[in-house]
Amino acid sequence: MPNKRTIDLITESYGDQMSTRRKYEFKNAKGEKVVDLYFKPLTRFDRQRAQSVAGTDEALAVSTQLLCQMAELEDGTKAFALADAPNLQRELPENVLNEIELFLFDIKLDINTAKND
Repeated sequence: MPNKRTIDLITESYGDQMSTRRKYEFKNAKGEKVVDLYFKPLTRFDRQRAQSVAGTDEALAVSTQLLCQMAELEDGTKAFALADAPNLQRELPENVLNEIELFLFDIKLDINTAKND
């Protein structure tokens, strides 16, 4: 049996993780569930593609473009069109968009710790 290439060994070792989706429960201002959004792990390729579509390297534009690119519904269909990014930026409070995007990036923020820094 021939030896596997290093790239194959590395990428195969993450195969299960790359197909696993995390669920984000989107709630309205009253705390009522509106929709579940699902996200596969973010890759560098995804980030580069979003930056290209956004036409800028400005972080807020790219992160919202990534949200539109990555968010899926339960059945695996895309939750947003790529053209929805400006509407999300205009029509949602920034803290709501930030919360979803932090989930997308798998960033866990402890507000109490952040306030003390």
